[in-house]
Amino acid sequence: MNQTSAEMVRDQDAAKAPHVPQIERLAHVGIFVRDLETSIHFYRDILGLTMSDDDREHGLVFLSSHPDDEHHEVLLTTGRTVPIEAKLIQQISFRCPTLADVIAYWRRLVENNVKIMYTITHGNAIACYFFDPDDNICEVYWRTGLKARQGFLIGVDLNKPEEELLAFVRQAVAEHGKTGYVDMELLATQKIG
Repeated sequence: MNQTSAEMVRDQDAAKAPHVPQIERLAHVGIFVRDLETSIHFYRDILGLTMSDDDREHGLVFLSSHPDDEHHEVLLTTGRTVPIEAKLIQQISFRCPTLADVIAYWRRLVENNVKIMYTITHGNAIACYFFDPDDNICEVYWRTGLKARQGFLIGVDLNKPEEELLAFVRQAVAEHGKTGYVDMELLATQKIG
């Protein structure tokens, strides 16, 4: 039995496993800002990102936590044209290598009069949420290594010693990790729930 050319191509295509593309990781986020200098100060001097390229002539500044590995993770660009209360970005999150880093960032933010949204645990992380100069929600967090169903949001006091914080989170995960838990009173104070 002879196959037509079209049948042969179809059979060859069927025999090949299709390549499924995949994303390695999120690389960067670009943010329109009202005041480039204010935002540079915030992301470089307060959060500690490195400026990897500076093209202020065209309203562009590139920043990275690991410039040798990733040219930029944050792009700041002029041109924000919406009111400050407009919801553009749900959050911008930065992972920290240790809980001590999250606590140190929280202290640095407070010292620099940055508006703190809240300090919480998601069970799988301990985090500090805060606002950048354009009122975008930002987060610094540390992964706890625990598994917890999301949504999971319980307030934590970053003034407590690390071991006490971790004991609190372990207990919260033991109690709510399989079902998740959101502290609605905490959300109500933020007017976001």
